[in-house]
Amino acid sequence: MEFHRWLRLMAGIFVLASLALGYFVSPLWYFLIAFIGLNFLQSAFTRASDRNHRFSSRFALGFC
Repeated sequence: MEFHRWLRLMAGIFVLASLALGYFVSPLWYFLIAFIGLNFLQSAFTRASDRNHRFSSRFALGFC
């Protein structure tokens, strides 16, 4: 699976988990959803995920 698909999968899991925790445990967990949303906005404007993907690919290949 590609890096971007894993990233979306993990983001979806975190969003659903924080929704469940916010509903069942404490509404303060909704701040996690806000943080994830702000992170996506930031990465959309700065293309940070593209740079991180290139770095992680080079880093991982060095240890294979």
